Parts: sequence; C-alpha cells; structure tokens
Amino acid sequence: MDSDEKKFHKGVFLLPNALTTGALFAGFYSIISGINGHYTAGVIAIIVAGFLDGLDGRVARLTNTQSEFGVQYDSLSDLISFGLAPALLAFNWSLSSMRELGPLAGKLGWLAAFLFAACAALRLARFNTQVGVEDKSYFQGLASPAAAGTLVTSIWFFISQGVDGETVRWIIWFETVFLGLLMFSRVRYFSGKTWPSGDRIPMYFLFLLVLVLVLLAIDPPAVMAAIGLIYVSSGLVVTFLGRKQRKVRRMKRKAARGQDSDERGNVTKEQE
Repeated sequence: MDSDEKKFHKGVFLLPNALTTGALFAGFYSIISGINGHYTAGVIAIIVAGFLDGLDGRVARLTNTQSEFGVQYDSLSDLISFGLAPALLAFNWSLSSMRELGPLAGKLGWLAAFLFAACAALRLARFNTQVGVEDKSYFQGLASPAAAGTLVTSIWFFISQGVDGETVRWIIWFETVFLGLLMFSRVRYFSGKTWPSGDRIPMYFLFLLVLVLVLLAIDPPAVMAAIGLIYVSSGLVVTFLGRKQRKVRRMKRKAARGQDSDERGNVTKEQE
C-alpha cells in the first residue's frame, strides 16, 4: 500500500463531535430566532455556540481524539454559527431597515451582512490550510467566534437599552463591515491555545475571573460587549507595536552593518 495513502476510518469520536454538533444546532437556532424576531434568544444561542466551540477542541486535545474529520466538521459548524448566523441576525435586527433610506442603502445593508459571512468563510479556509504552520500563540486575523461574539453582544447591549435596530443601523453596518474585514486581515490576536502552559495559573487570573463573573451578574450585555471591543482593539495594538518593533530592529541592523563597513574601510586605509 502506498505510504502517502490516508487510512480511512469508518467511525468518528463521539464527545468532541457531539460538542461541535451542539454548536451547529445553536447557530441554526439563532438563525430561526432572528427570522421570528426573537433577537435576544438569537444572541444567546450564538454565545452558547461559542462556548461549545471552545470546548470541542480542548476536549479533543485532552482526550487525544483529534481527527481530520473533526477539523473539517468544526470549520463547517463555525461557518454557520459564526459566519451566517450573526450576519443574518444583524441584518434582520438592523440592516434590513436601511432599505427605507433608498435602494442603494438597502443594497449596502445586505451586502454588509454578506461580506461578514464571506470573510468568515475565507478566514476559516485560510486557517485550515495553515494548520501546523502558523504560530499557535496568535491568530492571523480575528477569529470568527470572536467576531461573531463582538457583533451580537453589541446588538444585545442596544436591545437591553431599549434602542431600536433602525436607530443604530449605521453603527451596526460599520461594525459588521469592520469585523468582517478584520477576520481576513493579517492583524495578530492572542489565541490562548498555549496558555496556561502548565497545570497551575497565576493567582491574579483567578481574581480576574471572579471580577468578570461579578460584573456579568450585574449587566451581562454591557460587560460582554465591552470584553469584545477590548479584544478587538488588543489585536490592533499588538500588531501596531509589533510592526514598530520590527522597524526599529531593521534600523539597528542597518546601522550595525553601516558601522562595520566604516570600520573595514578605516582598516583598509590604515594598511595602505
């Protein structure tokens, strides 16, 4: 048998794929809820999908039940739950009202939703082709669950404040387009896959976890929306600082090479 030929497995691992199925179900439920006008339920369903999506990969690694089938199934589930579902929720709650402003504005509304879903698909395809190559400490581009979570929690925040979707349609339009573009960008985001590196975590992390839980109990929509915006902003800051540091290092290397050249030139002149 050819060594390059892949062995076909008839069965699949139950636990991680069951969690992925749960995330897919939550994403589909969000779409149905949005169509029926139950926007808060749609938001919560996507948050649940994000929680299950974070579990399936960790469970697969902990139980050594990783598989190529699981990777591809997880990506298809992510496309529905974090690409199509949040885009349709944003459209049904807010962007669909843009047609009241005219035909062109109406097209801009559904095109923004399409852009978000398309960028999620492109980002997932790029991620799958770079598995095993990219730095696991950072994501290249905003991860689709983070983009979806930021978009839907901001919608949840406006709903909790009694704000209608048509009132903030341009804010949602800009956020939808911006988050979509960030998914396919080269902006670096901390992934958290390699942290913690051991069995123990710093004591301050436990305190931060307690603080977040207390804040969530006070006002879940506002706190979750704030967390999403902070994470989105962190990638822009990390990327900017990283490019600035690389530029400084390049300038130092050029200066060092120029100094070496001058020293060699002086030595040559002294020998002459």
